[in-house]
Amino acid sequence: MEVAGIRKGIHMKKRAVVLYLTVIGILLLVVVGVYAAAFINRPAESVSFDGIRALADAQTQVDFGPRIPGSTGHDQAREWIRAELEHVGWVVEVQRTERLGHPIHNIIAKRSPEEPQIILGAHYDTRMYADQDSSPGMQAMPVPGANDGASGVAVLLEIARTLPEDSVPVWLVFFDAEDNGNLEGWDWILGSRAFVEEIEVRPRAAVIVDMVGDADLNIYLEKNSDKELRAEIWSAAESLGYADKFINSEKYSMLDDHTPFLEKGIPAVDIIDFDYPYWHTTQDTPDKVSAESLKAVGDTLLKWIAEQPR
Repeated sequence: MEVAGIRKGIHMKKRAVVLYLTVIGILLLVVVGVYAAAFINRPAESVSFDGIRALADAQTQVDFGPRIPGSTGHDQAREWIRAELEHVGWVVEVQRTERLGHPIHNIIAKRSPEEPQIILGAHYDTRMYADQDSSPGMQAMPVPGANDGASGVAVLLEIARTLPEDSVPVWLVFFDAEDNGNLEGWDWILGSRAFVEEIEVRPRAAVIVDMVGDADLNIYLEKNSDKELRAEIWSAAESLGYADKFINSEKYSMLDDHTPFLEKGIPAVDIIDFDYPYWHTTQDTPDKVSAESLKAVGDTLLKWIAEQPR
């Protein structure tokens, strides 16, 4: 009897322990559920343009090597750009065509089936010869293209990650074969000309970013650009405190990827810092590019897009 009583007491204690643990488990599940629900229902934190991440994107492109059309580095860069865009929800198409016997691969990113009201563009190829290099022995070398090529691509990729879903319809276009003009068998801006000639869209604005990563950033008003459009963008830059980088006076007249859009009657702007001493040299390397400069350009474009009526 005494042993049975002891066993009964032990059994009752075990049941009490199990019940206690069950209650604790239920309470923990309730607490976890409450916190999870609070997290799920919490408004998403605003996402801002990350200049450091954009700088890393510029470095990645240079690490591929020269992005001369037809090269391994060019192919790798194209597939990497596609993967980065698709990873953040953009639908990517590649316009495959040909100009002057050279294959053209323009990368077009969309987030909806709507026609674009804005096209943001940058070229992803690099120049095959550093013919502006001060050392004659280096002029036959390819250009690394950290600023002239990679910086514009980096800005567009970071915009792809941060552009709000409710913005006006935007296409991001990465143009091929921009940078080998004045070389035998080539011309400038082959990719953007092919895009404008073959893709039937008429956005209300096209904005090109080219050479926008210079650590000493000085972006002047480009003379050929649409005056009303460039005034809007420079005003957005000034409101963000970037008037020292977006300088409100004209300086250069450029043949660039905005030119075919202007020729078709589409308002277009070239955002470019042509006061870059390493242009078309072997010294166009990532150490000349600044996260702060990339952020200034990205912030400005995001603010300008946010101000556009749907």
